[in-house]
Amino acid sequence: MQATSHALPDSIAARLDTAESLCRERGKRLTPIRRKVLEILLREQRSLKAYELLDEIRRVQPGAAPPTVYRALDFLIEEGLIHRLDAINAWAACTDAGGTPHDLLVMCTQCGAVAEFSDPALSRRLAVKVASAGFVLASSETEVRALCSQCHEASHRAGHEPC
Repeated sequence: MQATSHALPDSIAARLDTAESLCRERGKRLTPIRRKVLEILLREQRSLKAYELLDEIRRVQPGAAPPTVYRALDFLIEEGLIHRLDAINAWAACTDAGGTPHDLLVMCTQCGAVAEFSDPALSRRLAVKVASAGFVLASSETEVRALCSQCHEASHRAGHEPC
């Protein structure tokens, strides 16, 4: 494992080790910048936008440019280590990289929390429904925008009802 400027919780270190092993098995390389992007996403435990990631990267690599982060994100997506959340234009770590594929991602539109699920029956029903409208699903992952329980409760306490 590579040294970092601060000690990593065991769970994050273990996930980074898993990512490193998966990449090595596939003949790929988890470069320091790719590893750092993944570490940030794992540490934050929520989705982040590219420029939020860039700000974090610049703390350890001041000259980092947007293409650096985007290339790392592209690699991590290809390797199944993170998810691209098109609905909110952000990225989140896959909490079970190398495990069960996820076909349903639920994301909080306020805090960026993400939950991953696998429900093949629901995905098949959705594919049938989409096909009945003359379309074909373009992705095996379905994104659902929602409010997590904490954000929903905070909104309710503030007197705001969700749309």
